[in-house]
Amino acid sequence: MPIFRFIHASDLHLGRRFANIPEPPDGNVRGRLMEARHGAIGRIARAARDHGAHHVLLAGDTFDTATPSPAIWRQALAAMGGDRDIHWWILPGNHDNLRDAEPLWERIRAEAPENVHPLTSAEPVVIAEGATLLPCPVAWRSSGTDPSAPLATMPSAEGHLRIGLAHGGITDFTESGESIPPDRDCTARLDYLALGDWHGRMEVSQRVHYSGTPEQDRFKHSRRGVCLAVALEPGAAPQVAEVETGQFLWAEMELALAPRQDAGASLEALLPVEDRRDTLLRVRATGWTGLAEQADLAAAAARHGPEFARFELVTAELGTRYETTDIDEIDRAGALRMAAEALREEAMSDTLSASEREIAGDALARLYGYVREAAS
Repeated sequence: MPIFRFIHASDLHLGRRFANIPEPPDGNVRGRLMEARHGAIGRIARAARDHGAHHVLLAGDTFDTATPSPAIWRQALAAMGGDRDIHWWILPGNHDNLRDAEPLWERIRAEAPENVHPLTSAEPVVIAEGATLLPCPVAWRSSGTDPSAPLATMPSAEGHLRIGLAHGGITDFTESGESIPPDRDCTARLDYLALGDWHGRMEVSQRVHYSGTPEQDRFKHSRRGVCLAVALEPGAAPQVAEVETGQFLWAEMELALAPRQDAGASLEALLPVEDRRDTLLRVRATGWTGLAEQADLAAAAARHGPEFARFELVTAELGTRYETTDIDEIDRAGALRMAAEALREEAMSDTLSASEREIAGDALARLYGYVREAAS
């Protein structure tokens, strides 16, 4: 039989609202992130066309909830139906499981374009000549059982490629029975196992892969989302290629600082130059600085932060050296000097709690910044 080509993707989470992302007064980050997730459908279709694939396997959590709005699921079906040469095979995951999302799947079965196929039964489906898809739809959000267990006994025609499609976490060999064993491809005689649930790209073994989400939604993975272009032929190892599909980059960086280092310039040197508008960046500052350096760091963050989709400067691990010269800059005498001295004592206290010391240190840094700004 000819080489069978398909796209493996998962965890689109269409309709996710990103309520945990603070919305700036003049921005629309959440709306842009939601729209990018919908846009991933078109980018996956483009990947299919570019790689000569006529099938897209979505390994669960296509929708973020069991009850997406009609606009969310209807627009998704319309986008998938735009190219009738590409067939979409949609597996219910834990977020859009069969039990909680039963009305959703009934509507999709009734109204989906002819090239969109909801996989609501653990039954083999011949999707192309010589290729059988073995789906394991998730029935419950948390069932406590191995979601890939049906694969071991699911039949297929002699000589057909066996392609498993499941949603859940991989575990080492244990007796818990709650997770997918990493050797499921062997016990189920699979040519390929397409998995969803893990949002990062991961190769479990030669024939078992997580594609990760095509549009990232957290800082954990520090790369744009991908889908996988897979080519299978009998008796050969799968050919798997990553295809970048993510619009937004979620990135974390560490900025290590030392006393008297130009903290503002160091931050500017660290920042990526390209695609700032489509980058969510978290910078973790570590080490030690004085009040002047911290003010420079804050000023640089305030200046460049708006250039990004989201910018977050985390200073919880950045220690402060309280130099007398810094206190002198606030005031050499009078009420401000007394306030600064009191805050420094609290920030360096051995008797106050860590949170109390942090509050005092933040207050002193703000006081320093206000005085310096007023003098400039």
